[in-house]
Amino acid sequence: MFDELYGDLSVIGMKGCDAFTKQVDDYLKQSRKTNESFIVKADCPRFGTGEGKGIIYESLRGHDVYIICDVFNYSVTYKMYGMDVPMSPDDHFADLKRIIGAIGGKARRISIIMPMLYEGRQHRRSARESLDCAMALQELTTLGVSNIITFDAHDARVQNAIPLGRFEDVRPAYQMIKAMVKNVPDVSFDKDRMMIISPDEGSMHRCMYYSSVLDIDLGMFYKRRDYTRVINGRNPIEAHEYLGKSIKGKDVIIIDDMISSGDSMLDVAEQLKNKGAARIFMFSTFGLFNAGLSKMDEAYEKGLFSKVFTTNLIYQSDELLKREWYCSVNLCKYTAYIIDTLNHDHSISELLNPVGRIHSLIERTFPNKKFN
Repeated sequence: MFDELYGDLSVIGMKGCDAFTKQVDDYLKQSRKTNESFIVKADCPRFGTGEGKGIIYESLRGHDVYIICDVFNYSVTYKMYGMDVPMSPDDHFADLKRIIGAIGGKARRISIIMPMLYEGRQHRRSARESLDCAMALQELTTLGVSNIITFDAHDARVQNAIPLGRFEDVRPAYQMIKAMVKNVPDVSFDKDRMMIISPDEGSMHRCMYYSSVLDIDLGMFYKRRDYTRVINGRNPIEAHEYLGKSIKGKDVIIIDDMISSGDSMLDVAEQLKNKGAARIFMFSTFGLFNAGLSKMDEAYEKGLFSKVFTTNLIYQSDELLKREWYCSVNLCKYTAYIIDTLNHDHSISELLNPVGRIHSLIERTFPNKKFN
């Protein structure tokens, strides 16, 4: 049993996070056996010029406040000079700072739950470039934020920008595997029938985790780039080259932190099919699909992949949720557990390391699979 609270719990959902925050609140009420909501009403209205301000509609003095913010929700708009303007990550981040400003230092502790880290892909400097993610983390800590909780950071080493700040990088491995077991009943986690595939060097660390925990083999692709050209700020990828054991006749899971346009994932999937892979599944914490869904639809019709699993941590369009090839992985209950544990000022180490839960799930579902 938990002991006393760190402070009265309050949860604020930023624009576009209403449904997610409501589910988290429901789980918190269930856990604490109360009908009273923990959600605090807040808003960021805009002037006709596009300027904004943050408003809190009740006192948060002495409270332990958790602000949930999806900076990649492009479905939220605001009026500027009569035009409907979709909110960019910059707009969402500015509103987050406004709400922190509206709290005015009265809260006992402020924690930010930002599932996909703002500017997380701009985490290191390789030329004369800005370090946007590092600057954002420093700005939040300067504003009085105590905890920054994110999921599957593109590179968690960006937390070195705030060495004295609390930064938690949460991996939803258990929830992804659980969703696969539920939605693909005939899946097998046997070495002879399944492999983990990393689509590039950057995803090797998360793929090594899945490979080790599930006790199955790992293969990887590396990106061969054209360093003579720069397109959209990057050297374009010429090809994906494979390193690893034969995948012929095996199901594979391609694992990455995000699906952006989907081009890289589909290129890897096509090469895997050409090498004799059976079914191809994709695990990605964040499904952006910023080039639309038509390419994914075409690839699915061609049989390049069987299922895509991404979480509800960021905005999912109605069109995406209707796709036969798509499976949404719900992280609301997990988020509620994290909030509840931190509000009691307890360690979340056990929540961040789900090896035991993964092994129990696999052994319960597949009695022939045993772990040491």
